[in-house]
Amino acid sequence: MESSAGSKRVTLAQVAELAGVSVMTASYAYNRPERVSDRARSKVLDAAARLGYAGPDPSARSLRRGSTRTLGVVMGEHLSYAFEDPEAASFLAGIADVCADRGYGMTILPITGAADDGKRITEAAVDGFVVWTTSDDDPVLSAVQAVKRPAVVHGGPAVPGIALVGIDDRAAARAVGALAFAGAERPAVVSFPLSRDRISTITTGIDPADVLFPVTRERLEGYRQAAQDTGIAWREVTVAVCSRNDTAEAERLAAALLASPDPPDAIAAMSDQQAAGVVHAVRAAGRTVPGDVAVTGWDDAAVAALLGLTTVAQSLRDQGATCARAALGDEPTSLTAPWSIVRRTSTRPDQEAAASP
Repeated sequence: MESSAGSKRVTLAQVAELAGVSVMTASYAYNRPERVSDRARSKVLDAAARLGYAGPDPSARSLRRGSTRTLGVVMGEHLSYAFEDPEAASFLAGIADVCADRGYGMTILPITGAADDGKRITEAAVDGFVVWTTSDDDPVLSAVQAVKRPAVVHGGPAVPGIALVGIDDRAAARAVGALAFAGAERPAVVSFPLSRDRISTITTGIDPADVLFPVTRERLEGYRQAAQDTGIAWREVTVAVCSRNDTAEAERLAAALLASPDPPDAIAAMSDQQAAGVVHAVRAAGRTVPGDVAVTGWDDAAVAALLGLTTVAQSLRDQGATCARAALGDEPTSLTAPWSIVRRTSTRPDQEAAASP
């Protein structure tokens, strides 16, 4: 009576029948073995082996107990981004730390803008969601709201009824922008994408209020304030928009900026990966950092120390852990994460900036 590859899945009831016990006894043999005798459990396991029964369906067991013990991480990026981008990997490591401590698994749900993104959320067998920063108009946000499971958004946008974890991007951008633009006459910004269309472009006069990605919007607003603090009108600041957080793309855009008739003498990048691309472009153009071009980054990744980048320091690993704990029902002490400025050699010293015309 053994099962074959083409047969239907063997049921627990069939195992119980062959073992000569009740279905409840067979179930207890797997799920609560202390409630059955060794002889009865041996009969059940022997019958299961003869039938090729692998054990109770874990998804059915999860339904019965009302928990999958799995946390879903929603990322509006290609799945490979989670492993290739060092800051995304750090964020996921923070979530994984908490999941491991709690005996939870972690499922990454990549969202690509396809029509079935919402269905992917509603059908996810998870107990809660952590949503990696996305755009104001992303339909997955309403899908997460609709399933009524615990959820947290990292970085924005703010969604009614869902916790928001992140730093004050506007204040941090204003602070690091002040160092980038000090003494500059032609500042520029290398930016994250403005919307889910992810169009790469070089432009001026971007109104931050029109930007749909909240992290990009808040950082542009902070840079705008920093430029104005130094007496430079925002309309005069060139913004090179990258389609994603990528060193090679940032290098190409920075090279185009530096080849223009009025090349920038300061560039604030929204990540250390982008800033690394900017530094490569500056050096390839035969110029120096910070003598010819001051450069700032963001995140204080390993490459920032390697290149001497002035940057915004934040711990995405800690933020990932905060998101995970909140999604699992903990009340966090604070949803606003700390940040600081790390000043290195890629920006001009105060006295040099003050002496610049």
